[in-house]
Amino acid sequence: MTLESIISPLKAEKEPWDMFFIGILYSSVAVFLTLLIFENEKSLALVFLTVLATVPIMYNTLKLEEGKDVLYGGELRLLNEHSKALLFFIFLFLGIMVSFAVWYIVLPSPISQELFFSQQQAINSINRAVTTNFASAETFSLILLNNLRVLFFCLFFAFFYGAGAILILTWNASVIAAALGNFFRTQLAVASKATGMATTGMYFHVTALSLGRYMIHGIPEILAYFVGGLAGGIISVAVIRHDFRTKNFQKIIMDSSSLILIAILILVAAAFIETFITPALF
Repeated sequence: MTLESIISPLKAEKEPWDMFFIGILYSSVAVFLTLLIFENEKSLALVFLTVLATVPIMYNTLKLEEGKDVLYGGELRLLNEHSKALLFFIFLFLGIMVSFAVWYIVLPSPISQELFFSQQQAINSINRAVTTNFASAETFSLILLNNLRVLFFCLFFAFFYGAGAILILTWNASVIAAALGNFFRTQLAVASKATGMATTGMYFHVTALSLGRYMIHGIPEILAYFVGGLAGGIISVAVIRHDFRTKNFQKIIMDSSSLILIAILILVAAAFIETFITPALF
């Protein structure tokens, strides 16, 4: 397909920043098609169309990374090789998230509310769960368990559907984008009311505040989910290629287990930041 031919995994690993703009392109096309075609369930169609565009490069990347497990020796060497894929995955996610957030902000409120309706419901559920007990051990446990649940689904979808983890990650990108858009609009309204006008400096201030509010803990979380998705996807590709019948499969399992452990440790750190540091700063 046309979108698939834009960039290959090898080129993406060499120029990971390009994936940021690829993410913007994929998600913007999805926004346009969703508004043009779908009458109902726009928020789910938006995610589905974005995922549809990203599946080819995700699956081809998983095949490339599984091949590295067979080709290279030494866990540190493998982790270094995997980091190239993880970097462009992060840029892809950020591109999708930023694009969704911008569309949420610039579209008329009724349209953006309809386009991100399911995401708004998810945000409300999260807020009800954590608002009353912020900056506590209970909140830390709640956030960590929720993040581990998302990691499990990334592993599950990646193992059974190959590139399926991108579904969970794109959904999370859309939820974070809606939260960013809400926070931006609220803070801009407050600042405009206080000063009587919206200046360029105020827009920059609110944008930085919005990104800081969610990205300080959000980027480590998403990195962990990509690490987990990569681990599950590598095992999935190995099974498809019948590598489980060879001596290389033990090596693949060891590498994937290391990735899963790293993902869990990152989520512990991200939960601590979200519970105790982000509320203190914002």
